[in-house]
Amino acid sequence: MTQDIHPTTDPTTDRPRKVVLVTGASSGIGAATGRRLAEAGHHVVLAARRADRLDQVVNGLTNRGLSAEALTLDVTDHAAFVAAVDGVVAEHGRLDVYVGNAGVMLLSRLDALLVEQWDRMLDVNVRGLYHGIAAALPHFERQGGGHVVTMASVGAHEVPATSAIYSATKHAAWALTEGLRIESPGSIRVTTVCPGVTESELADHITDEGAIEAMRTYRAAAVPASAIADAVAYAVDQPATVDVNEIIVRPSRQR
Repeated sequence: MTQDIHPTTDPTTDRPRKVVLVTGASSGIGAATGRRLAEAGHHVVLAARRADRLDQVVNGLTNRGLSAEALTLDVTDHAAFVAAVDGVVAEHGRLDVYVGNAGVMLLSRLDALLVEQWDRMLDVNVRGLYHGIAAALPHFERQGGGHVVTMASVGAHEVPATSAIYSATKHAAWALTEGLRIESPGSIRVTTVCPGVTESELADHITDEGAIEAMRTYRAAAVPASAIADAVAYAVDQPATVDVNEIIVRPSRQR
């Protein structure tokens, strides 16, 4: 279900109403970000592979009179990503913000040799991110503006045991975003958000027993996904002349 988004400002706040695409939006940080931005008056296009979960999130928003729609998307499919972004622009006339949130965290020691899982992390966390950049950037350049928000991790700044490959993908996400910031004209804003331990499903998919045990201690303190969504909303709603380059959000007990 899509609600009319033709007004360019939110009549309740008189702030610009933006068209925002959020990937990995069926749960966790992505769903929280979609809710937070919809509540701020923006139109959110929530994308993920799990159509049933997406529909639940979107219905929860539209039933409250907020502006949202669901988009089934596998970010590892470049052609599908381009078609999806082109479709959003064709329907709504523009895309203002791309939040590259889709990610997987399949932690393990290197000597576990879980190469297929490592490949999956690279496909989603790195290729999925630059597929979105490649799809959105031509529209941003044509429009004369846009905003890329990358969901990296504190793993972009540290490498705990079991996190070598995951941290490598998040270092790459940080580098992609920083490179885009350096290369882009000033009209295109670029933000990296680096969450610490956050309530989400990410750790539920770990299969390595050593990593599972380590996570029990590491995740003893966690911030809610809404805390990360608030950080994204802060960056998105800054004036066009303000570019928030990086935000690190972690529990106060995480060091």
